[in-house]
Amino acid sequence: MRASTKRPGAGLSRLALLGLGLALPLLGSAAPAQAGRLTVVELFTSQGCSSCPPANANLAAISRRPGVLALSFGVTYWDRLGWKDVFARPDYTQRQVAYEKPLGQSGPFTPQMVVNGRASLIGNELAELDAAIAGAAVLRAGPSLAVSGGHVVIGGQRSSPVSLDIWLVRYDPRQVEVPVRAGENAGRTLAHKNVVHDLVRLGLWKGEALDLPIARAPAGQHTAILLQAPDGGAIQAAATD
Repeated sequence: MRASTKRPGAGLSRLALLGLGLALPLLGSAAPAQAGRLTVVELFTSQGCSSCPPANANLAAISRRPGVLALSFGVTYWDRLGWKDVFARPDYTQRQVAYEKPLGQSGPFTPQMVVNGRASLIGNELAELDAAIAGAAVLRAGPSLAVSGGHVVIGGQRSSPVSLDIWLVRYDPRQVEVPVRAGENAGRTLAHKNVVHDLVRLGLWKGEALDLPIARAPAGQHTAILLQAPDGGAIQAAATD
């Protein structure tokens, strides 16, 4: 029997797939190395949520696919059940909350996967996740984007009508297992992959070409850059090192 999807103070969540159809241009430099056409799948999860392990496993499965950037964000609102998620941070919870209005939802829930900032689903069924990835809007209008050698290189598009947020993400590509000693998953060891350890807004892109130096990632972590419409909007380009 499948466990109920969790909302704070609520029960089962419905699957919500919403295509926003947004096409925005992004940042750039004279010689970008990569097109930035990754499909970004963000999982909002909690070690205190009994419904989340299947979604964690599905994120791990798709993380090995070429062309997919899978990111696991730990949220904080289930910490009150007796186990504090060791990866959760309030800013990750806020990122999830920012998605809810654009995606037509009444509030955050776990597990939740968001594809390219445009489509939302629970993520516990791999077939549904495959369909969401296949149906994600192709990022054709965004600028070229690359992350390499301590630089973010974004191709300029002066015709861009909308400014985009530049997000830096640090994540651990390894599988990490966490023994949970309390809460709904007490006694279980939960596997996580591509856990996000840092999320920083670097600034706002306004269509200009850009070569932005960034600090090296901590040992064992990778860097991703997301170019995204503000306030939980669509991701227009993404790249990882």
